[in-house]
Formats: sequence, structure tokens, C-alpha cells
Amino acid sequence: MGSSFGTLFRISTFGESHGGGVGVILEGCPPRLELDVPAIQADLDRRKPGQSKITTPRKEADQVEILSGVMDGMTLGTPIAMVVRNKDQRPQDYQEMEVAFRPSHADATYQAKYGIQARSGGGRASARETIGRVAAGAIARQLLNKVHGTEVVGWVRRIHDLEATVDINAVNREAVEANIVRCPDAVMADRMIERIEAIGREGDSCGGLIECVVRRPPVGLGMPVFDKLEADLAKAVMSLPATKGFEIGSGFAGTRLKGSEHNDAFLPSDEGRLRTATNNSGGIQGGISNGQPIVIRVAFKPTATIRKEQQTINDRGQATTLAAKGRHDPCVLPRAVPMVEAMVNLVLADHLLRQQGQCSLW
Repeated sequence: MGSSFGTLFRISTFGESHGGGVGVILEGCPPRLELDVPAIQADLDRRKPGQSKITTPRKEADQVEILSGVMDGMTLGTPIAMVVRNKDQRPQDYQEMEVAFRPSHADATYQAKYGIQARSGGGRASARETIGRVAAGAIARQLLNKVHGTEVVGWVRRIHDLEATVDINAVNREAVEANIVRCPDAVMADRMIERIEAIGREGDSCGGLIECVVRRPPVGLGMPVFDKLEADLAKAVMSLPATKGFEIGSGFAGTRLKGSEHNDAFLPSDEGRLRTATNNSGGIQGGISNGQPIVIRVAFKPTATIRKEQQTINDRGQATTLAAKGRHDPCVLPRAVPMVEAMVNLVLADHLLRQQGQCSLW
């Protein structure tokens, strides 16, 4: 009921922000995949709180425990259960939110839907839920790389009104991880860090844009009509907390072009693979991957929980004010990069298995 994602490569996440722990059950991972467990932990370390001066100061090691589905570093083909224990819980920081709804947060809608909510840290609405996604996405990453050499790289393209200049064809993980804001444009990264710090000192927050490229994707992923690859990618990344927009390829800018300008002309290929002169389609045509790099962008809103006093209501509908306490990111984007990558990897791994099941006989 809303906590599972995928068809064959399928995950179910569990846990709340200030509960005992959070985690995931991954079903459908093929057997005999040799896992690099430190690589799973490395992706979780990129997501964890307290990693820099521009993230929430909550201190969590986010050490993953693999409970099942793996033996001697090899997948068994059975469900893989992974959990991360919550250590630095402070539910007392959220006592004022028991009677006041945070504007633009999930408090009011969860209360309206269920009549109850895990108010400490947002419960399931917290980005802490994404730990399970990132852990499972790290396994999907390894599967895709082993089978097809696929590489997924995400980065921060824009913070507030500061936009980086990035060569999509050249950007790599090392350049992204070279600074705490995860922007491969080093000069702009410094300005972004200064902007996040300045806005944070005001008790406010900011949003921005994450861009992500998939290199060497398998050809033929995606199914007509409702399971188009870009449709599943959109659902995947838009299920992440704080997301507000999705683009692929030319995106909204492409609407300003004529068809003759936007169409991706096919080029001759001795390899029997599809080649195009341009990539306005973003690597997907007719909902099916064509082998060109898949390029997406995801918009993230400013963090909803801020320290500035705001007008709101309590659970009885009465007017009140709220200046939130607790520990919150002034900007979610640096920690959201591995989340976006994880969701992209999960979609691609799922569609790879679906493609193999449908087309491997011919």
C-alpha cells in the first residue's frame, strides 16, 4: 500500500525518521551477483546527515546491516533485507509540532488521511525513508554495471538562482564528489555553498535542480503504453521527498523549438546500434531506450521545515504560529543526488529484467 516499487526488481521500504530504524526488502535480484558491500555503504554515506556544514547536524553513522539474501558476498536470489538503526533520535525537538502543522509539509495531509501521524521528524514523509531506496539502488547499480557497463551519474545543476555550467558528456563521479554541494562546476560550487550558508543563517531554506545522466544504457528498455521508460523514471524520482518537477532530454526548453530543430537525426552505424546526431529525446523514443545517454532533471523545492516563524493552524483548525526546531537541511539537494541516482538505477534494473523476460527467447 504505497511503500513498494518495481515489478520484477521490487523494493519495499519501512521505518520512520525517529523510530527504531529504517530499511528495505529487495525482491527479484538475480542470484550469484557478487556484491561490493562497501560500495553500498559508500552510497549511504553520500546520503547520510551530518556530512558537511551545509547539511542537517543530525549525527547518524547509517551503517547498513544485511540480514538476508546474501551469503559470502554473493546474492542468493532470495529476498535481500537491509536495515539501518536510528541512533541520534530527538523526538522532543518536535513537541511543538504535535499541535501545529508545518506549512507545506506532510503533517496536515497525513493527519487528514489517517487521523494519526508520526510527528517526530515527519515519520514516513521524512527523507530518512530514502535510506532503503539508496541501499537497494546501490545493488541495482552493481547489477547494471556488471551486465551492461551502465553508469549513472547525478549532480547539482542549480541552487536557488545559481546555475552551473556542466558538460554532460564529460562529468564524472570524482568531479561531483570533489565538493560538499556535489556540483562539478568548482567555481559555481563555492558560490552555491556560500548561498546555502547565508540562507541557513536566516533560518530559511532554498531549492534547486539535480541533473542525472545514464551512460551506456541497454537498448530496448521500456514498454508501451503505460510503462514507458520515461514515465517510470518520472514516477520514481517524483516519489522522492521535496520533488516538484521532472524533465527529460530537451524538457520544457524543447517546446520553444520547431520539429525540424528538435528531431534527432539517425546516423549510419556499423555496430547495428542506433546512433543519433543530437539527443533532444534524452535517450528515450516512444517510451523505449535507444542506447543514447538518458538525461533527466529533477526540481526540488526549498526545505519545508524552517526556523522562521510562520502562520499555520493546529489540529483543531485554529490559527497559530510555528518556528520549527529540530535539525534540518537548509537545502536538500547535496544529499538528494544519491537518492536520484538510486531511483534511476532501480527503474533501469527492473526494466532490464522485464526486457530479458520478454525478449530473451528470440
